[in-house]
Amino acid sequence: MPQRHKILLLDTGKEWGGGTNSMLELLKRINREKFDITCCFYSDYSRAEGQTIGQVLNGIGIPLIVISQHKQPAWAKIAKELGRSLLFFSRSGRKAVTRHIDTLWRIRPNVSKIETIFREGGFDTLYMNNQPGSNEEGYLAGAKLRARIIQHCRIEPVLTPPLVKLVNAHATKIIAVSHGVERVLLQHGVRPELCTTVNNAIDIHQPLPDRHAMRHRLNIDDDTFVFGSIGSLIPRKASHHTLAALAQFSRREPDAKWKMVLVGEGAERAALTAQAKELGIENNVIFTGFQNTPFDYLATFDAFILASKSEGLPRVVLEAMLLKIPVIGSQVTGTAELIDHESTGLLFPWSDVSQLAQHLNNIWADADLRARLAAAAYQNVCHTYAIENYVSGVEAVLGAH
Repeated sequence: MPQRHKILLLDTGKEWGGGTNSMLELLKRINREKFDITCCFYSDYSRAEGQTIGQVLNGIGIPLIVISQHKQPAWAKIAKELGRSLLFFSRSGRKAVTRHIDTLWRIRPNVSKIETIFREGGFDTLYMNNQPGSNEEGYLAGAKLRARIIQHCRIEPVLTPPLVKLVNAHATKIIAVSHGVERVLLQHGVRPELCTTVNNAIDIHQPLPDRHAMRHRLNIDDDTFVFGSIGSLIPRKASHHTLAALAQFSRREPDAKWKMVLVGEGAERAALTAQAKELGIENNVIFTGFQNTPFDYLATFDAFILASKSEGLPRVVLEAMLLKIPVIGSQVTGTAELIDHESTGLLFPWSDVSQLAQHLNNIWADADLRARLAAAAYQNVCHTYAIENYVSGVEAVLGAH
């Protein structure tokens, strides 16, 4: 009988995102006869008013251990401020002091807890979700354990030389969600033999939502052209570029009947609301807030926009393509890998608002272009990005000796 790997899955995130959904799709399907998985999270976060991650994991029979995180203590804050004052002349000195204080109050206690959980649970593999920069404490714990360390790098990573050194010394394998993410790892000096790409994927056989029902819920007429985007309202997603481009489009086509639906929540919402008002398009923009079923909202769109500064391999683009919705995306890691410009979608240089506005105009005006892009993208998703390929690829890495 083949060895059953006992895996501790570490996730240090604080909120529900695309990486959470990708992880859950894997956990729902992974072979439980080969892999015995326990999750270890820093927070039992929830999706809006919905279930917590612990409740969802419990529903699929996977236990969750939470390492509760605490606020920075007063002494640490005072020590950092003192260090910054005394070392005002040395940026590297200030960073070193901050790092040392963070090590004392946060990093070292978390490392110790991960080690204890790993040892007491009899695990053989530490499987980490997200990217090396957010999993440093896992690497430090793994360094003291006789453990296989598998990193799933789900976004374009931010890497420093000390972090690359840590990864190269202790990682067994790094799974990149796209070839672009793998290239970034290699460019920063991560050893090539550590890296492999397993593309993000979606369930191409899932039931598709009712477009007209969702439009009715949003009070959008069938003859209104709907631009849309799904994602956290954070600077990296660059929704402010999308709104600026829509304002240009609106000036160019003043008689067009259109809406922009932004599905998601985040720190930028107030600023984006104010921007829409300042641009004179507030009556065209709908902010839905966080939604537990964003796929349903996606079905209302006539065109999907992703203007991000960086991505891993965005599942939401794959979902738009599955729904035969034409996609306009920024030419960045991950997104550009999914879009063959003018064949399966339209690309624009990140932050080039004028080019994005031109694409909006072209997509709105040309039904034949929309149909051609959508049909080609749909075929590519079904052929290349089926969830079965993703699951078997990750299983191959986790099951290797």
